Amino acid sequence: MSKVKFDAERERFQQLLMGAVDQELSVTEQEEFKKLVEQNVEFKKEWETFKSMKEVISTMKFKDLPERTWDNYWLNVFNRLERGLAWILVSIGSVILITYGLFKAVEEMFQDQHLIMIVKVAIIAVLAGLVILLVSVIREKLIVRRSDPYKEVKR
Repeated sequence: MSKVKFDAERERFQQLLMGAVDQELSVTEQEEFKKLVEQNVEFKKEWETFKSMKEVISTMKFKDLPERTWDNYWLNVFNRLERGLAWILVSIGSVILITYGLFKAVEEMFQDQHLIMIVKVAIIAVLAGLVILLVSVIREKLIVRRSDPYKEVKR
């Protein structure tokens, strides 16, 4: 067998191998793969290795951390600080993007001459209501969080 033909077969085998491991081959591809494996001992060994690896990997499970580990995690100031900082940055970025999007939508709406004034007023009322509701919910959550008598209780 020439080196070029072998290289082409090896490349095709590798393509089919990944599909075979994940059981994603069509019927014709399965037949082609089976022929390649039967014709070449090296391919057969590699296929057996991948099959056994797939079996081992499919039976693996992550070990659950004990509750004490999580409790100790939250006692560390740095861990609480980084999580809080991440949420603050995500929140600020989201607020900026949503505000910009709403501003552009309202700007576009007012430039549209085909939209009647009552629809424009209704859209602005809905947006204003959503903003007021959002601020109200955030304010309520902050007040409850400050005065929650059970916030120090561990689960």
